[in-house]
Amino acid sequence: MSEPRRRPRGVFVGLATLDVIHRVDAAPGPNEKITARAQFVAAGGPAANAAVAFAALGGESSLLTALGSGPIARTIAAELAGVGVRVVDVAPESEDQAPVSSVSVIEATGERSVVGGDAARLVVPAPRAEDLTRELGEADVVLLDGHHPELARAAAHEVRRSGVPSVLDAGRWKPVMADVLPCVTDVVASADFRLPGRNTSADTGSGLAAGGAPVVVVTAGGDPVRWWSGGRCGEIEVPEVGVVDTLGAGDVFHGGYAFALAQGLGLERRIAFASEVAATRCAHVGPRSWLAAIARIPLHR
Repeated sequence: MSEPRRRPRGVFVGLATLDVIHRVDAAPGPNEKITARAQFVAAGGPAANAAVAFAALGGESSLLTALGSGPIARTIAAELAGVGVRVVDVAPESEDQAPVSSVSVIEATGERSVVGGDAARLVVPAPRAEDLTRELGEADVVLLDGHHPELARAAAHEVRRSGVPSVLDAGRWKPVMADVLPCVTDVVASADFRLPGRNTSADTGSGLAAGGAPVVVVTAGGDPVRWWSGGRCGEIEVPEVGVVDTLGAGDVFHGGYAFALAQGLGLERRIAFASEVAATRCAHVGPRSWLAAIARIPLHR
């Protein structure tokens, strides 16, 4: 009898926030008070959301982040633990508060607006090399979002040294990207991401490929996903769904993509799988209602 397949192990390196989410009919105007149709509180942030999706799909998910001390940090860690994500806080003694985001989701369209802090106030030194090697050593895939620059640089150098499959979540350009890009195997960028000096997402994607990135993927919401790899390029349509909530959809795509990469799927199949995962998220209201639904998506090899 063959042994059961081991669950894939993913390590996600980057930002975790506390998201306070309100569903509203319209964004409030100046000095206006409105009543939300629904409200939620959950952990957020690019790396954290991707880790949640990876865990929901059946993977062993660890998040390397900086939370610091205090009630916000404890709330984030507890909420993530409740959805199967192991949290490793690399700055547990910091007295700076973990960031909080205020999120509005428009009821009729599912579009979201976010106001919040990011990782800038939490000073995060690079972890000791032996600690980072231990955390990443048994990973099947590592994802980095570029937040906490010293942590991102150290993790990027470790994945390049070890050769583990790795994903850069390129949401927007940050100076640390120049150091991280040469180290990763897959760059998965949003349509808003721009290399310095590039004016369009297509120009950015082709520029990344020409610059040596082995795999480049560019998402654009409901529009086709574009990819470049091995001198080839193409597009893959995304599933059509009734969109009710787009919060974190790009991050969920990254989590699904990382899961498929860890399972050894080819490029076009992992894009198709991640697109279905992200579309399923968009069809559910709230930050956690979609977890059971994506767990049922088959991973076709």
